[in-house]
Amino acid sequence: MNIRNASIAAVGAAALTAGFVLVPPAFADARSGQAQPGGGAEARGVKIAAARAAKEGVDWKDCPEDWGVQKPVQCGFVTVPVDYSDPGGRTIKIAVDRAESTGAEKDHQGSLLYNPGGPGGSGLSFPTRITKNDALWKKAAKAYDFVGFDPRGVGHSAPVSCMDPQEYVKAPKQDPVPGDEADKRAQRKLAEEYAEGCKERSGGLLPHMTTPNTARDLDVIRAALGEKKLNYLGVSYGTYLGSVYGTLFPAHVRRMILDSVVNPSRDQIWYKNNLDQNVAFQGRWEDWTKWVAEHDETYGIGDTAAKVNEQWKKLRAEAAKKPFGGVVGPAELLTFFQNAPYYDQMWPQVAKVWSDHRKGNEKALVEAAGPDLSDKAGNKAAENGNAVYTAVECTDAKWPAGWDKWDSDSTRLHEKHPFLTWSNTWLNLPCATWPVKQQEPVEVGSGEGLPPVLITQSERDAATPYGGALEVHKRLKGSRLITERDAGSHGITDVRNPCINKRVETYLLEGTVGGKDVVCAPHSAPVPQIVPSVSLPEAKAGAARLQGPR
Repeated sequence: MNIRNASIAAVGAAALTAGFVLVPPAFADARSGQAQPGGGAEARGVKIAAARAAKEGVDWKDCPEDWGVQKPVQCGFVTVPVDYSDPGGRTIKIAVDRAESTGAEKDHQGSLLYNPGGPGGSGLSFPTRITKNDALWKKAAKAYDFVGFDPRGVGHSAPVSCMDPQEYVKAPKQDPVPGDEADKRAQRKLAEEYAEGCKERSGGLLPHMTTPNTARDLDVIRAALGEKKLNYLGVSYGTYLGSVYGTLFPAHVRRMILDSVVNPSRDQIWYKNNLDQNVAFQGRWEDWTKWVAEHDETYGIGDTAAKVNEQWKKLRAEAAKKPFGGVVGPAELLTFFQNAPYYDQMWPQVAKVWSDHRKGNEKALVEAAGPDLSDKAGNKAAENGNAVYTAVECTDAKWPAGWDKWDSDSTRLHEKHPFLTWSNTWLNLPCATWPVKQQEPVEVGSGEGLPPVLITQSERDAATPYGGALEVHKRLKGSRLITERDAGSHGITDVRNPCINKRVETYLLEGTVGGKDVVCAPHSAPVPQIVPSVSLPEAKAGAARLQGPR
């Protein structure tokens, strides 16, 4: 899922992407036998586009300097239709990059494509796991070219936008927790304006910004790479993209890993998934406050979880009364502090910033949580990521149109789960007044030819609660589930846990998922350490994307 860094009010916590079009009658996919939206015309359009891409291939060249990836990674484009029901019509170019495998030709097993989540996340950094000699991926790198891409609407792939990027990052934003009805009306107005801005700035692509269309793009990329079948790793929203791809193109899948899984049930996409996030984030926030209390000798915030939480309420109240540095109010605090429930590796960094602030170093918190108006490229990327998140989620499925439903659900959940609830509400509220037609989600399930899929999930994941993994496991016959118990980090295929790492590696190299599901002990808990309290690029990147699943 995806967490965004500004706009309407604060960060949200869900994370995925969208776009809409009038939905043609459902069709029975020849491979899956299931009724799917966007019928026969789209299916024929994919075949035409894929055949064209297979013929053209990818013209690999050194990457443009502003893409942020260096040699030996190479970059290129794959042309796809905007509308798959009209493959001869308007097209866009999808940005792709790759690092070639390090092994001998006899060891080569093709390309491994990656999606990090969102919707709205860029996968272009994935090939650097090879070029930086990442130990976790060293054996897989001998067998596969690592391929990343910017999904449609993202980054260098016909980027969409909903508002001016510099305005998007300006702070402080309105406190996401409303004090009265006037506060709610102000937030509703911002949400309506944001939805209208998406139409004004990106209306030509907006109706086509959907997960099924991104899955079709994925199949065209597969063809352009010269691959008969797809090897795929999806994290967070990337698991939903993978589930939809596996449903639409089951016979085109060779290996598929779904890590930190979105619940794909049609009645969950996306409104109910976001409600479930509110509950899960509260639980993971409590895990972190307990850890901070256990290390009070290092951080000095409180020696019980209750005391740490009281200090959080106090910090929030202070920021509401007078934003720190004039720019860090409650919304900005939440954007930064969300990193802790998201990722274990951020626990020490977030705690250290807070500790330094309490010791009188206000600069630490302002630099970590405040905007950087001079970083125009970063601000543009953040605004684009949020625009894609909104476009995809709002277009993929129908959302409640009446404010009463949003208000009652948010009020009820906030009572016991206050950390994220109202922030998540405002993040997604543009979907209530979305200006293009909202579609019906794909009925995810196994189709003929789908090989065993490997699923990995931590038990206390906040962004993609554990129930999503159970649901996908049930729907994809022959799949295997690796559960990391008593853990909650998001994206566990890139976390050091030999129980998980070895099984992922074996699956990629040998295609075997094992005879039964596996429960792994948790990875090592974060260790308090002296870390920089400012200039936290990981925190900034996480806050800008909050791919929740993003």
